[in-house]
Amino acid sequence: MVHHPQAIKRVLMDNSKNYRKDIIQRRILASGLSDGLLSVEGERWEHQRRMLAPLFARRTVNSFTTAMRAAANELAARWTRLGPGAVIDVAAEMTLVTLNVLALTIFSDGIGGDFEEFRVAMNAYFGTIGRIGALDLFGVPKFVPRPGHRRLRRTMAYFEGVIDTIIHQRDQKLATGAVNDQPNDLLTLLLRSLDPSTGRQLSRTEVRSNILTFLSAGHETTANTLAWSIFLLSQVPEWRSRVVEEAERELSKPGDDLADRLIVTKAVIEEALRLYPPIAALSRAAVAADVLGDMPVKPGSLIVIAPYVLHRHRALWNRPHAFDPSRFLPETRGEIPRFAYLPFGIGPRTCIGASFALQEAAIVLAVLSRQFEMRLLPHAEVWPLQRITLRPAKGLPMQLVQRGER
Repeated sequence: MVHHPQAIKRVLMDNSKNYRKDIIQRRILASGLSDGLLSVEGERWEHQRRMLAPLFARRTVNSFTTAMRAAANELAARWTRLGPGAVIDVAAEMTLVTLNVLALTIFSDGIGGDFEEFRVAMNAYFGTIGRIGALDLFGVPKFVPRPGHRRLRRTMAYFEGVIDTIIHQRDQKLATGAVNDQPNDLLTLLLRSLDPSTGRQLSRTEVRSNILTFLSAGHETTANTLAWSIFLLSQVPEWRSRVVEEAERELSKPGDDLADRLIVTKAVIEEALRLYPPIAALSRAAVAADVLGDMPVKPGSLIVIAPYVLHRHRALWNRPHAFDPSRFLPETRGEIPRFAYLPFGIGPRTCIGASFALQEAAIVLAVLSRQFEMRLLPHAEVWPLQRITLRPAKGLPMQLVQRGER
């Protein structure tokens, strides 16, 4: 267990090539993601990282503001139709809106089928790969059947069929359509991306794996970030009021820089990421011997860095268990030690979609907070459960109160 900032710096930055994803992580991520950025190592990772970095440049991410607002507005409209005092599971609702955001930004033409079927399959996928069994822990070969793997194979076959069809249709459209008629979304950018060093394109298998990676990494993590943010705001009226005030002011203004203007809202989200980081633990395996501080590390050693522990460490944070978004306001953010806050990792393998996720979460939270107060039900039991991501164990049952209602 490594939680000293300098040791973290050594593992994730200074000597990162010596610390690779361990066998447990690789087995979890192998289902459909083995050719994507999240799973590949070495030269393949460097090649994909160079190609995918422009997809998440600031200008490109800002261009998705309209799609993110559209998904948030669609959810708000559905909530309004539920009528006064409706009770919903906010955690489940956030998975809907984040999947819709990804559908609009990756596949602007739509997924070409039943969106609800796609959502159910995504939930089944996460429910299966999030479980680690004794066979995995003891290194039993992959060909030995695991519980749930038959269902997982069916789910992956469904995803691959849907995505391959969309890729084929987009290839044809890009080849024959007019330039002005070509969708400006992540799929088009993926298909057109070139490695600046070699000029090589991604293979269609790599495109499919990275689409699944974006859906997997971007859907569940951002949904849980939003769920925890809404839960925390429901407990602290002062910050809820500040988010509403900012949303009233900024959502009425045009421009793709909306997320940059949602300063208070982003501070709330970043504090939620501190208290409930979606990826609660990172693990690596040492390739060769090393020394962390005064502790020798043998080859093959498993290194675990747990942001959930790090973000609540008394030696690094003042009042670590308190919800205080002011830590992340511009005037105080510089006081946070660089290696004490890792919601997106750090170093060469830091999350490539961090800016996309923060922008999406800020816009969705602002839109929903402007129209609704979300009140936690009095007897709700809220407790974190670790699967692939850190989620509310029993959901997040809340009552919707539309602004202006009494």
